[in-house]
Amino acid sequence: RQFPGCGNIVTFSQFLFIAVEGFIFEADFGRKRPAIPIRNYFIMVAMFFTVSVVNNYALNLNIAMPLHMIFRSGSLIASMALGIIILKKRYSVSKYTSIALVSLGIFTCTFMSAKQVASDSGLNQEDGPQAFLWWLLGIAALTFALLMSARMGIFQETLYQKFGKHSKEALMTNHALPLPGFLLLAPNIYQHAVLFNQSEPFQVPVIGLTLPILWFYLLMNVITQYVCIRGVFILTTECTSLTVTLVVTLRKFVSLIFSILYFQNPFTGWHWLGTAFVFVGTLMYTEVWNSLRALLARRQRRRLKGE
Repeated sequence: RQFPGCGNIVTFSQFLFIAVEGFIFEADFGRKRPAIPIRNYFIMVAMFFTVSVVNNYALNLNIAMPLHMIFRSGSLIASMALGIIILKKRYSVSKYTSIALVSLGIFTCTFMSAKQVASDSGLNQEDGPQAFLWWLLGIAALTFALLMSARMGIFQETLYQKFGKHSKEALMTNHALPLPGFLLLAPNIYQHAVLFNQSEPFQVPVIGLTLPILWFYLLMNVITQYVCIRGVFILTTECTSLTVTLVVTLRKFVSLIFSILYFQNPFTGWHWLGTAFVFVGTLMYTEVWNSLRALLARRQRRRLKGE
C-alpha cells in the first residue's frame, strides 16, 4: 500500500528464504541427489518465475489489488480448459456449470473495475484514456499469467505421476533455480530496499528489536508465504491440478474479503454479486450439496436403526 511497486523485493525475499531453508533441510547442503531430473525443474521454474514477475508488474498497470485477486481466481477456468485440451479430460455438466458461474463472477468484477479506473480521483480528464489503456495492458498481463500458471499446474501433475511425490524437493528447486533471474531486477530491488530503510522505526513485540516497519512487514510476509506455499506443494502431490487450483482460489477469496474489510478498498454491489457467483460456482464444483445430503442420509439411517 505504501509502495505499490515493491513486488519484486517481496518475491525475491520469499524465493531466497525458501531456497535457503530447502538447501539446508531438504537437499542436505547439496549432498542429496534430486529424485526428479533437473531439466524438468528448469521448465517448471521458467513458468513459475514468469508468472510471479508478470503478476507483480500488473499492479503497476492500474490494476487494483481486489481486481488482481479476483482475476487470478480465474485460474480455475484456465486449468479446466487446458486440462481438456492437453490431457483430454472430460467433466460432468455440474462441473461445467460451476466453471461458468466462476467465469461470470470474474467478468462482472472485471467490468465494474474498468468503470472505476476512469473515475479515479487521482486522474484528470486528459489522463483518463491513457490510464484505461494501461489498465487494458494490465488485464492482458494477468490473462497471460493465468494461462501460464494453469499450464504449470498440469506440468507438475504429469511430473508427479511419472517420478513420484517429492513436494519438498520441488518447493526448494522451484525457488532456488530462479534466483539468478532476479539480477535483472536488481536495480528495482535495491531501490525499494533503500525506501524500506527510510520507513518509520518499529519495535518488534516480545524480542524488543527495533527496525524499519516495512522490513518487519516483509519478514512477516516471507514467513506466512513459506507456510502457504509449502501447503500448496504438498497438495499438488496429493490432488489433481484442477482441485489444487480450486483450493488456492478459495484461499485467494479469503484474502480478498480481508483486503476489502481491513484496507477499506472500494467494492460495489456488483463486485459482491460477482464474488457470490464465484463462491457458488466453487461450491458446485466441490459437490458440497451431495456430500451434505449423503451425510444427512447416513444420520437418518442411524436414527431409524436406533429406534
